[in-house]
Amino acid sequence: MESKIPTLCKNPAIEIPGARALLETLNSLHAPWAIVTSGTNALLTGWLDVLRLPRPQEVTVAEDVKIGKPDPEGYYKARTRLLQHRGEDDIKDVLVVEDAPAGVKAGKSAGCYVLAVTTTHTVDQLKAAGADWVIPDHRFVEVRRKNGSQGTFTFTFNNVF
Repeated sequence: MESKIPTLCKNPAIEIPGARALLETLNSLHAPWAIVTSGTNALLTGWLDVLRLPRPQEVTVAEDVKIGKPDPEGYYKARTRLLQHRGEDDIKDVLVVEDAPAGVKAGKSAGCYVLAVTTTHTVDQLKAAGADWVIPDHRFVEVRRKNGSQGTFTFTFNNVF
């Protein structure tokens, strides 16, 4: 079966190992999550459709921001939208999962913890950008609901560089 390629993209869709399982777990736990991408809405929608990945509660794409990453605007917008979606005043800790130095810098500038995956850049590049943790890919992330808590989750990272 031939892979469909989203408009304006020359590379085939490739699923990052562990991404589907992580997103399905977040959804099953009703954990708030968003996608913040420098890509366009059409490109993101195309990738999600081709890969048949779970959809987030909120999305921030290139059209939603004035300045792209490493500016933190996208992460600020996603956090605000998640708060509105959940009807809450604040989210104490936010974990950003990134694969590029510009995204790592944006997440850190937005006051978030940043977990970086080495799917597009090296460990050294991601650490130099300020990542709190660096792992090979999403297979090395575990998420659970914190005992006795409705809206608090714990993340465990394995094979950290």
